[in-house]
Amino acid sequence: MGLPNHVAIIMDGNGRWAERRGLPRSAGHQAGFNRIRTAVKTMLLHNIKYLTVYSFSTENWNRPAEEVKAILDLLVNNIDREAEELNRQQVQLRHIGRLNELPENVRDAIVRACTLTRNNNRLVFSFAFNYGGRVEILDAAKRLLTSQIPPEKLDEKVWTSNLYTAGLPDVDLLIRTGGELRISNFLLWQSAYAEFYFTRILWPDFTRRHLEKALEVYSRRQRRFGGLLV
Repeated sequence: MGLPNHVAIIMDGNGRWAERRGLPRSAGHQAGFNRIRTAVKTMLLHNIKYLTVYSFSTENWNRPAEEVKAILDLLVNNIDREAEELNRQQVQLRHIGRLNELPENVRDAIVRACTLTRNNNRLVFSFAFNYGGRVEILDAAKRLLTSQIPPEKLDEKVWTSNLYTAGLPDVDLLIRTGGELRISNFLLWQSAYAEFYFTRILWPDFTRRHLEKALEVYSRRQRRFGGLLV
């Protein structure tokens, strides 16, 4: 089947990785943040055009305030430097999620990074931050209700153009690390026909070799999209 065009990753296991080493959970999030570079480099190596990662969900606000603050600080303190490196590699950084609900300094940092890289097209790297699949669907419905589009004109193309991911292709391969066997409200519409790959490896330990194994497994599968295999 070849390689996927769009890879999505649920980066699970940062906290457990830190706890197993007697470290604060913030250390796990730092290690997980660093591991994202490996994923980006692997996509570039294999000429995969779209990568989307689940960074922070709308449900993650329910975590302890100290942990949430550490995640927000991690993004603000690193995103400018990372964006400069992505820009050198001709990678476009794109945010998906409810940007307006984030603290002003986080919002400004994200806008700066996305603006810097917006003209790049070697890889579109989307990070879902303050994102939830159900919220995305609700927000799309609200936009359509105020757009005055006649019901008979509403089709999948129109609906998709109102999602946070407008302009991105559907997910081909969805990877989840950390051992859980669910998609946790991530890209519900976009993953309708995605191939799933689950692994017990925690995200900070998920190396290029592990990612390439997932790509290899994908390449051996046969996708039917609801039809018969010819």
